[in-house]
Amino acid sequence: MKKIIQIARLELSLLFYSPIAWLLLIVLLVQMDLFFIPVIPELTKTQSFDALTSSLFTNPEKLGILSKMLEHLYLYIPLITMGIISRETSSGSIKLLYSSPVRLSHVIYGKFISMLVYNLMIIAVLGLFVLIGAWFIPHFDYPHILVALLAIYLLINAYAAIGIFVSSLTNYQAVAAISTFVMLAVMNYIGKLGQDLDFIRDLTHSLSMPSRTERMIAGLLNTRDVIYYFVISGMFLAFTVTKLELERLSKSTLQQSSRYAAILLIGLTIAYISSRQPMIAYYDATATKVNTLTKAGQEILKNMGDEPIEVTEYINGLDDSYFKSTPAERIEDISRWEPYFRFKPNINLKWVYYYDSVPGITPHLKEQKMSFNKYVTTMAAINEIDLGKFLNAQELAKEVNLKGEGARLVMGLKYKGKTTFLRTFPPPDGKFWPGEAEVGAALKRMIFMPPKLVFATDGYQRSMDKVGDRDYKVLANSKTSRASLVNQGFDVDSVSLEHQEIPKNIAALIIADPRVEFSVVAKAKLQQYIREGGNLMIAGEPGKQNVMNPLLDSLGVRMLDGTVVQRSRDYSFDLLTPTLAPGAVAMDKGLQQLYMYKMIVSMPGAGALSYVKESPFTAHPLLTSNAENSWLKKGRFVLDSAALTVDHLKGDEQGSFPTALMLTRNVNDKEQRIIVSADADFFSNAELNRNNMQTMNTVFAMSMFRWFSYGEFPIDASRPPSKDNAITLTKNHVKPIQILFYGVIPGVLFLIGLVVLIRRKRK
Repeated sequence: MKKIIQIARLELSLLFYSPIAWLLLIVLLVQMDLFFIPVIPELTKTQSFDALTSSLFTNPEKLGILSKMLEHLYLYIPLITMGIISRETSSGSIKLLYSSPVRLSHVIYGKFISMLVYNLMIIAVLGLFVLIGAWFIPHFDYPHILVALLAIYLLINAYAAIGIFVSSLTNYQAVAAISTFVMLAVMNYIGKLGQDLDFIRDLTHSLSMPSRTERMIAGLLNTRDVIYYFVISGMFLAFTVTKLELERLSKSTLQQSSRYAAILLIGLTIAYISSRQPMIAYYDATATKVNTLTKAGQEILKNMGDEPIEVTEYINGLDDSYFKSTPAERIEDISRWEPYFRFKPNINLKWVYYYDSVPGITPHLKEQKMSFNKYVTTMAAINEIDLGKFLNAQELAKEVNLKGEGARLVMGLKYKGKTTFLRTFPPPDGKFWPGEAEVGAALKRMIFMPPKLVFATDGYQRSMDKVGDRDYKVLANSKTSRASLVNQGFDVDSVSLEHQEIPKNIAALIIADPRVEFSVVAKAKLQQYIREGGNLMIAGEPGKQNVMNPLLDSLGVRMLDGTVVQRSRDYSFDLLTPTLAPGAVAMDKGLQQLYMYKMIVSMPGAGALSYVKESPFTAHPLLTSNAENSWLKKGRFVLDSAALTVDHLKGDEQGSFPTALMLTRNVNDKEQRIIVSADADFFSNAELNRNNMQTMNTVFAMSMFRWFSYGEFPIDASRPPSKDNAITLTKNHVKPIQILFYGVIPGVLFLIGLVVLIRRKRK
């Protein structure tokens, strides 16, 4: 070991007595300056961010300067390693090494250690920018950044090992540098080659080095990728030792090839074994554990036991969603499941490609006078797909029934004979693939009886199947809406109270905006359902008090005469924006932060509710209007250019009014849960898609149905908010930072290098 250290020290002295080492550090610093410093003035304009540590350093979709540097680091190493061995061979000193008592392996290890030290200086340059971030970001995520720097260090060490081997293959430093450039470029970009071919895809991905670093830069340290970089470094160092030893020994070509093959086989075996899912250990270094499933997701997988899960993607080659899951996208597709493999390795993925008509295409084909077969042939040529590898609609129907899925990409999940669908989402969703909440809901449906929500259809109520502004398809059963109840784990159905019995063991019965009074038969069924402890939601509209109040009498709730209106500069006075009451937080603790921020729910045309404390139910307001700018407007009124005013002579009442209530009581050893709303629009299609104000209608609606399912669905995939969301940087700091990084630090590096080189020349 002593000899290895001596060789490393000698190699370092030679390295830093060369201007190239200093020049590369300065160039690296300048390149980082160009990435980072121009952003500093922009940061001073906003004092609140989301996960600022990740945004600045590791998130490639934002600034992510460390992620961006991955594309350039391979340019630096060849210029350092180009002479590390070739210098010895070209000068003839290699013969002295052959005849010296020092083992060749010690020489190579010593030279590699010198590169490890130099690579630490590269990390130190990157660390200068990390220190600036840590200085002006409170609650800086240190573990995440340390793991990211470790990942980069492992990568450039592997580059160095490759560079040392290439340097041993030639006597010319320039040739060694160019050859290393080429080899590292291939290793950088080989992961993009042959991605549409199964065998080639797996091979090229296994050789791609930066892709592994990207995972660790994201904050997920894992033994598979760490061992991979150790294996690559060890293999190329072993190749170098073997190459030099074979030069002084007379061995046949077969013997030489066998030795290289043995090294390669040992390395690949170690890499393969360490990449098996049960062998991988993980450490999520991020503060909010963004690379790890939430506790809810982990619990679901734990409850599924050791039985395998089969996930089959059905991809229609004629739909736009095909391009999200072509064979070339397979590696990225698999990586989305890695958080689940971590806790359940026996998830088996399959891909089935088919072609079938997409919604709306038939009228277009008739207009163009084109047959469907001709259309299929034309689209196959445009999309460059081989129809021989695709099932037709008849062949697909024998395997799975996708009727009602809109011919879009959908995943079929199978577990212990139970099946369910996991869907993808078209624009304007923003994210195509299902998130943890949707995946968790689909998985949980196969081990837990899905809660059923039943919408009453009597009394001309709102429809769960229509897309009109006032109806509920977006919330209830739109398969292309992420927040739809059917995509959050619920079953939805409808019932006519007049002609059918209310199903047993449902999560809740929903009566939305009845416009005519229920018959005696329907009322009797409803009252029996309430007496037996069934959960219920009743939502009404102002002007329908005569319909609503007979349904509410047994609950101790009454809908007051009039409409709650609200003064507004920009919106109609009948657009009420109540805020959460403390009862909403009691209903769902996940609303705590939104309650503190006084987030609003939009309610166009809302009434007011009252309740009696002597009722068998315990009542708590969920939403309340603002006492300062809202009042209960009695009688009829017209919304026009003249602003409404409080008219006490007509009975108007100013104040804060509850617009939604939660009622609870214990029946049959179970808590009965009822919600009454004086507005039926707040979870309508129009309000869930409102974009002219920031509302929390979708979140509030999901919280209500989570309450009805006793917390089982939707899956709570929320994470604690990141703490590094503020910045202490001011405009006064910008100029000193620019001077420091554009002038002082590069100047100091230049002067140190100059002094060292001058002293070396004098000696």
